[in-house]
Amino acid sequence: MPFLYFYDICRYRKKICSYSISKDPRKGEDLKLSVVGLGYIGLPTAVMFANSGMNVHGVDVNPNVIDMIRSKRIHLHEPGMEKALKDAIDTGTFTVSMQPQEADAFIIAVPTPIGPGKTADLSQVVKAAEMLVPILKAGDLVVLESTVPPKTVESLLLPVLRQTNLVIGEQLFVCNSPERVLPGRLFHELKHNDRIVGGVTPLSAQKCAELYERIVQGTIHITDTITAEMVKLMENTYRDVNIALANELARVAEEVGFDIWEAIELANSHPRVHIHSPGPGVGGHCIAVDPWFIFEKAPKAARLIELSRITNDDVPHLVSNRIREMVRDIHKPVITLLGVAFKGDIDDIRESPSLVIINELRTNGYQLKIYDPYVKQDMAEKAPTLHEAVTGSDCIVLLTDHAIFKNIDFDQIGRLMRSRRIIDTRNMVDLNRLRLAGFLCQKIGTQIAHVAAHRDEGR
Repeated sequence: MPFLYFYDICRYRKKICSYSISKDPRKGEDLKLSVVGLGYIGLPTAVMFANSGMNVHGVDVNPNVIDMIRSKRIHLHEPGMEKALKDAIDTGTFTVSMQPQEADAFIIAVPTPIGPGKTADLSQVVKAAEMLVPILKAGDLVVLESTVPPKTVESLLLPVLRQTNLVIGEQLFVCNSPERVLPGRLFHELKHNDRIVGGVTPLSAQKCAELYERIVQGTIHITDTITAEMVKLMENTYRDVNIALANELARVAEEVGFDIWEAIELANSHPRVHIHSPGPGVGGHCIAVDPWFIFEKAPKAARLIELSRITNDDVPHLVSNRIREMVRDIHKPVITLLGVAFKGDIDDIRESPSLVIINELRTNGYQLKIYDPYVKQDMAEKAPTLHEAVTGSDCIVLLTDHAIFKNIDFDQIGRLMRSRRIIDTRNMVDLNRLRLAGFLCQKIGTQIAHVAAHRDEGR
């Protein structure tokens, strides 16, 4: 059947606008949900539905993930995740395996990374849909939560689902409902954020809204699938463009000679201005990726989006250059990098600018020490403690705004270092205080202090 569009976008609280369609008479505890993909979004979503009383079966193709979940261990850092998982398993509402089982509703929450040529790799979406085809039946609902380029449901998901020979929108209901949550606040935002539901038909949207109503307290907004796909991309593209502006203004500040952090704070005192913060680059699977999904579909129209992505992708290289300049007068310098995750107080390193900086410094032969208490991935230069990471170091570079880094005693740290030098990419330290403690300091977005011509040994 042809893809159906409907533009009477509306808001949903307990009922669907004016659609006179009766609700599924089955209670939540009788409905079964299957979540395919148990990563940063899929696992919290599955656990939240399970703890609401629904029977939920989680699916992941990684046997290590399945083994960890069965033993009530989490493979990702998220506040409240461990207890929520334990509760769901102990009550018997949550089971997992590597193969999907029959259910009434299916959520696909698999990764959609950037592939060659800055285009979306949707292979995992296709594989997930193909796994479902043999078990789908009339009345089932399929929801794509993965972030995807516009028209993915129409051009990629529906052709796979039509292999069921079920009439799409009448017998098999299909929607896109992108996640809109922040790592570190997943459970709160899954519950309280507004939800976008885009259906291939109004009835599909209603069934999807009724599903999410079980866990969402925010408003559920109804639209078509393409608009739903675009809303998520637009939200993150807005932030990427804003950060690109902040990063560009930080370069201006360094040349002109003012403090970008103070200037942004003052500019944002205007009620209609909200400039984001500069940093070492943009990371994460959302902001650093989603704008390319728009550009992929409309490259001639998305010129500002492309320029912003290029601007932000260039920042880690600028930071790497600054680090090299900071230690240029030191023979065989030791550089300590604090933070690998792309943002503070999480363990997610996807698209992290820290990885670009680490790779460039490695390639140029620098001796590195890396410390991030949240990130568990093995790295040759990784230090188990902050103390070991800074001992004998010539320069500390703050790359991630973990809260614990804001409380570092630099007087004590300085005594462990060979040379007292620091570069702050996150506005986390008081430069004047550190200079009084004998540090040569730089902060992005402030006038660059020239490196002293002598070594700072023995401080």
